[in-house]
Amino acid sequence: MHFHFTAFLLLISLFTSAQERITISGYVKEAGSQEQLPGVNVYIPDTPYGAVTNTYGFYSLTIPAADSATISFSFVGYNKIEKQINLSKNLQINIFLAVINQLEEVTVSARRQEDYVSRSAQMSQVEIPIQQIKKIPAFFGEKDVLKVLQLMPGVQKGTEGQTGLYVRGGGPDQNLIILDDAVVYNANHLFGFFSIFNSDALRSVELTKGGFPARFGGRLSSVLDMNMKEGSKDKLHGEGGIGLISSRLTLEGPVSKGRSSFLISGRRTYIDFLAKPLIAQQQKGEDSQVKPGYYFYDLNAKMNYDFGQKDKLYISGYFGRDKFYANEKSSTTEARAGLDWGNATATMRWNHLLNHKLFVNTSFIYSNFNFGVSSYSKENSDADEFSLRYDSRIRDYGVKTDFDFFPSTKHTVKFGAQATFHKFVPSAIAIAGSFISEPIIRSVKPVNTIEGGVYIEDTWQVLDALKMNVGFRLSSFQTETKNYIKPEPRFSAALRLAQDFSFKASYAQMNQYVHLLSNTGLGLPTDLWVPTTDKVAPQQSKQIALGLAKDLEKPALTLTLEGYYKIMNNILNYKEGSSFLSINGENAGELSWEDNVTAGKGWSYGMEFLIQKKIGRLSGWVGYTLSWTKWQFPELNFGKTFYPRYDRRHDLSVVGIYEISKRITLSATWVYGTGNALTLPISRYTGVSDNLVSVTNNGKTYTTWRGPRVSEYGEKNSFRAEAFHRMDVAIQFHKKKKHHERTWEFGVYNVYNRRNPFFYDISEEKNTNGTTTNTLKRYSLFPFLPSFSYNFKF
Repeated sequence: MHFHFTAFLLLISLFTSAQERITISGYVKEAGSQEQLPGVNVYIPDTPYGAVTNTYGFYSLTIPAADSATISFSFVGYNKIEKQINLSKNLQINIFLAVINQLEEVTVSARRQEDYVSRSAQMSQVEIPIQQIKKIPAFFGEKDVLKVLQLMPGVQKGTEGQTGLYVRGGGPDQNLIILDDAVVYNANHLFGFFSIFNSDALRSVELTKGGFPARFGGRLSSVLDMNMKEGSKDKLHGEGGIGLISSRLTLEGPVSKGRSSFLISGRRTYIDFLAKPLIAQQQKGEDSQVKPGYYFYDLNAKMNYDFGQKDKLYISGYFGRDKFYANEKSSTTEARAGLDWGNATATMRWNHLLNHKLFVNTSFIYSNFNFGVSSYSKENSDADEFSLRYDSRIRDYGVKTDFDFFPSTKHTVKFGAQATFHKFVPSAIAIAGSFISEPIIRSVKPVNTIEGGVYIEDTWQVLDALKMNVGFRLSSFQTETKNYIKPEPRFSAALRLAQDFSFKASYAQMNQYVHLLSNTGLGLPTDLWVPTTDKVAPQQSKQIALGLAKDLEKPALTLTLEGYYKIMNNILNYKEGSSFLSINGENAGELSWEDNVTAGKGWSYGMEFLIQKKIGRLSGWVGYTLSWTKWQFPELNFGKTFYPRYDRRHDLSVVGIYEISKRITLSATWVYGTGNALTLPISRYTGVSDNLVSVTNNGKTYTTWRGPRVSEYGEKNSFRAEAFHRMDVAIQFHKKKKHHERTWEFGVYNVYNRRNPFFYDISEEKNTNGTTTNTLKRYSLFPFLPSFSYNFKF
């Protein structure tokens, strides 16, 4: 009775201007590790007063003063805490939430209010718990964040087994991928079959497809925001695993107990060691041997120090590399060839609490991506020597400051600014040899640019049934001779039509100042990052989305239905016949990549449906996408519109995770998708030669003007590949021992051995009568693939 009376007094005081107000603020952390928890709901039950912790676990709640009230702290997967507090003065309250057993039904009641999609102004957003990612069946048993995101509506996969993300009609370069505030330019290992992100090192994964908050900018299609774990402050913890192709290990613990901690996580594939006895082959005589190999590795590291209630410091970094090589050596010959590419990022972040209502974070950011091709050969007999090296890279230095201001329970204001110094080296080739009088060095002139942005956004509870996020971003890009300044308005809103049922709408305008030139559309390391220039304008998109959101309390389900329409301008593509190795420059050895590209526009529209359950014994989701994507370039396909490679009419994913007991977890996925749009020859014929040639047929030789075989192509991407579908299953066996927990996982990729198309080829087969027949052949890459792994945690 006392509780409801207090709630009544708080509601009355909202309309009393003379009422004194107080602010409750603090941090919410995980019990034990003391890791700060973002997204925790902080509220006074049965009142409109509530707040949500920010990325660093900080909250601020301003309410009318009163004798006392009950304040609740709830977060999915953690025990709810309720505290009776006095509301006569400003308070600082730090809370520690304990993890609960996911099998307990109490997890349903632990859903935070912001976890109800119907009550959030944000739409077109996907958040997947890391623990759920680790339970989903994976290719070769390697848990992959990007491949799990491909199972969500609105996110298309490129080619079977690839990690590329194609969000609402956008290409792989149109995704802003952020790891601890640092931009990652190439997120692929093994030519796109695995991503660089080790889930053991991640704390949170959030993908936004539309209605972008104003604090994000620089890409057209999506924002993938990932944060690394901070590291345990209480004692040493570790986890790792041994799989078929790689092993990993993560360690975290205190540097100074309760104040400072570290995290270090490493992963390396051993494909090169396993394959070494199988791939060595004899060539060119008994003394010659060719040894190819491939490996990748990555390393995540993080340290933090807590200076007290007002100041905290975080330093984190990532470094990873892929290397493919082939070496040949004999008594007379030595040759080496290889590909290598890698990312490096570093971030230093300083949190400062200015007062109970104003929180600021300042970040200093470094990011680097480079790709290289090398070749070397030497004939020992006559000292002939040849070497080639091709390089492409992009390097960033950035700074950003973000403010979180909590003026009242109706407003949460974010504002800030950022600046990034880019250095592009799109292409550099060096060729040398004993038969070349002077080394050939040709390169695109390095380009230095500055990208900046300022923003402000407000999450505003306009009415009890209407919540809005209104924002504005002003972005800029400075080239050597030109400065682009682009306004980017943002808006999203949720109107509650009934309890836990909302209508949502959003609009976002985005600008992108860096471009990825690709022949394949697969996001491979051979693709080139290039900047906006005087000749090449920035890409731009305008997207509107409408939708419905419904939450069901029991079972804990969320349902969303969204429709979107997006227009893209100034998107880039290579001209016909151009590639990353094109050398067109004639003056001073410079290349002119701007002459190899053409700009066009695109449209994407469709509908997405998602039903999702994040907690409980049975969890998972069903997602369906119906979409169309079209491109038009004046210099491609005779200026006619065409479907890009990753246009997909239908895309369906079903994901299920069932906790049979505390010791056994069963999971399965099934996917279906319309085939990719491809360009294939519609006919082949024999051309006419300028010179007489000799032709032998049926033992007779004669002369003719017959020339080479010629392929004739119709409209671009007019061929549609077969639809693909596949089922994956996995079972995990958990056991808690005295000092650690171990998990055996057994999985099968492509259970029913579906031969999904990886690529097509046309071959000519000779008939007995001397004629030839063109045959379209489909090649599949991944049949029924079993896998297993051993995982441990202490």
